[in-house]
Amino acid sequence: MPVSYPFIQYSGIWTMQQVNSAIAASTWPSQPAPHLFIWGYNAYGQLGIGNTTSYSSPKQVGTLTTWSKTNAGADFTLAIKSDGTFWSWGLNGVGALGLGNTTNYSSPKQVGALTNWSKIAAGTAHTISVKTDGTLWTWGQNASGQLGLNNSTYYSSPKQVGALTYWYDIAGGDYHTIATKTDGTLWTWGNGGSGRLGLGNATFYYSPKQVGALTTWSKIDGGGEYTAAVKTDGTLWTWGRGNRGQLGLGSTASYNSPKQVGALTTWANVTCGASSTFAVKTDGTLWAWGNNDYGQLGDGTITQRNSPVQVGALTYWLTTAAGGYHCIATNTSGALWSWGYNAYGQLGLGNTTDYSSPKQVGSLTSWTAISSGQHSPIGIANT
Repeated sequence: MPVSYPFIQYSGIWTMQQVNSAIAASTWPSQPAPHLFIWGYNAYGQLGIGNTTSYSSPKQVGTLTTWSKTNAGADFTLAIKSDGTFWSWGLNGVGALGLGNTTNYSSPKQVGALTNWSKIAAGTAHTISVKTDGTLWTWGQNASGQLGLNNSTYYSSPKQVGALTYWYDIAGGDYHTIATKTDGTLWTWGNGGSGRLGLGNATFYYSPKQVGALTTWSKIDGGGEYTAAVKTDGTLWTWGRGNRGQLGLGSTASYNSPKQVGALTTWANVTCGASSTFAVKTDGTLWAWGNNDYGQLGDGTITQRNSPVQVGALTYWLTTAAGGYHCIATNTSGALWSWGYNAYGQLGLGNTTDYSSPKQVGSLTSWTAISSGQHSPIGIANT
């Protein structure tokens, strides 16, 4: 790419040495680069800023500008850098950080020395990752078989799930794991209580099991005892526990196999919280349903919704991330918004007030990636 130099006024002919000296002496404007920000609850160091103090506004994690992807479990945080290295911090009592121990860390620690990590996801207390070679790796809590290793042993360092090399997307729920392969098939394993695995029963499975025979699964996410997914045709499906209407099926019934939410074919993505669900349609509208005790649905009320309701009338929503009882979202302009439960400052608004409708977090319009732990959101913004 051509480099644009600051304009230097000179009426004569310069030697190359003079040109180089002028360039070296010039003041170059800094260019926006990806910085990592995190806020909210920090009792276990999950904010990664070297302490256990909670913050009600975004705090930058170090000074590095090489962060690429993030995700978070209940009280621990994960990130991948642009060089393919994997980093983790926060609560580590069951080895969810993958560092070979059960020590909590309040600043980022590298997981091994490999540089081929590609995708990351977290359940309540376990971690899932896919490498650039398509292999699947898990570690952390495993009482329900959520690591997919055909046992219930906890592991504090990465373990490969089988030998396959075509895993594609991954998500973690409450003691269960969801994944798709490159062929579009859907697989689940772990705690099957409430039917969250979608296998037609409530059985625990300790290795991956295919959900049906379809090859059209696209976007996936897991919440507290339930699962949601979007197919390539734009239809939305949910299953598992429905006691707070989180399945969006018009009732509080639970289902142990995928059920379609309405008949629309315009769903773009879906995010699951503890018992509240959020989805964006292809027209940029935002929809929510389920538990709304703290206003986490963002519809201006605290009324439980058993089917999707639109959040405002805006048509520029892009991505969402849900915590225990709050939601954060970005819009197409790159701005960040939050709403819901805020006892730990997890809305990033500088206070601990709950809000039942979206509030903009700061003034940045350069947020590129977001995720959230139970009470600790995280995001990457170019600053």
